[in-house]
Amino acid sequence: MEHRFVREIEQALSWPGPSMLGKEFTRGSVSDSSLPTRLLTPHKLLDLIMRRSLSAPQFRCFRAGEELHPSRFLSDSVSRRGQSIRIPDMRRLGRLLDDGCTLVLDEVNFFDPTMEVACRALQWWSHELVQVNTYLTTQDAAGFSLHWDDHDVVIIQLAGEKSWEVRGASRVAPMYRDAEPNNEPPEDVLWAGTMRPGDVMHIPRGYWHQATRTDRGDGYSLHATFGFVKRAGANWIAWLADRAREHELFRHDLERWSTSASIEAQQEALTQAAAELLKAHTPSEFLSAREEQRPASRHVPHLPIFGNLTDVVCVTEFPPHVREDGGAVTVQAAGKKITFAAKAAPALRMLLSGAPARVADVAEETGVDAAQLANVLVKEELCAQLTPELFSAYTGLVMNETFSKAL
Repeated sequence: MEHRFVREIEQALSWPGPSMLGKEFTRGSVSDSSLPTRLLTPHKLLDLIMRRSLSAPQFRCFRAGEELHPSRFLSDSVSRRGQSIRIPDMRRLGRLLDDGCTLVLDEVNFFDPTMEVACRALQWWSHELVQVNTYLTTQDAAGFSLHWDDHDVVIIQLAGEKSWEVRGASRVAPMYRDAEPNNEPPEDVLWAGTMRPGDVMHIPRGYWHQATRTDRGDGYSLHATFGFVKRAGANWIAWLADRAREHELFRHDLERWSTSASIEAQQEALTQAAAELLKAHTPSEFLSAREEQRPASRHVPHLPIFGNLTDVVCVTEFPPHVREDGGAVTVQAAGKKITFAAKAAPALRMLLSGAPARVADVAEETGVDAAQLANVLVKEELCAQLTPELFSAYTGLVMNETFSKAL
């Protein structure tokens, strides 16, 4: 999937590809000045907030550096039948924003199709899971205090200005669940300055940072933080623990009351089996299995009663693996493995490119029954019907004629 945002990130940070994620602090600016507003604006964010039932901690509000109680900005809407739904109180939010505060909405990709597609494009690019959180700060409100994240982030300033300070790591490769705390930031500042619309920076996992508008006065700032949840050796070991359940030896109870000889014999057998398990299932296998088995993201189901499939798009979290072998082509993704006739390969690559595909155009270009292929891919949830709302997320960001060369 060729996405403008991915291309702009690479150019802004002078990256040859995703291999630089997590390596070092980097910043730059996108060349396309229209991209930030195409992704999200303050008004669109507030509209998203207004039209949804939200609750903490996904939706939070900070004032003077302190998190406000949800009752300050959320209220219960009660229907005439007595059904209660927690919704944002837009009047209260308006007053808070006018006085100065920071609104945080996590996983905006869960609500907005443009951000959903941007995150999917970043996942296909990086082969890591991605989510995006947004931060709207008004007037001279403070943001979070100096802190570090347990994942790599790419931040883009969408509107307004904000002051940042970035420091290095005080612990090598810190984790959310770690062996010891990581509470003391280093003294040296890597960079301090202002982020303006179109500015991009990459902050690796564990690097301390903070952002504020306390020195800005009237105005606002909107930025989006794309978090990349990479896998570490500890995750591989946890995956191996689940694979161990396939072997009877690891399912037996550990000896506690037997003789010393029996306990030692079990320990030796487990140690040897564990070593064989480590050799048999490598980190590369773990990463590949994670991609191939990850279920597809949410999508609108196709119901024939509403009409035939005319346009589809691939919605797998990672690029499908398309392999040609003799007289057949195999597609593996979203926990599915599907085999087609070899002549279907060109059409499959178009339908699974990550760009919107018109079924009739695919059929005309390849000479195969693309409608049948599309119905199979939609039924198996590798593709989804392209609704007008979803199509809007690709317009001007993903080109239809550009098909992935990585499949």
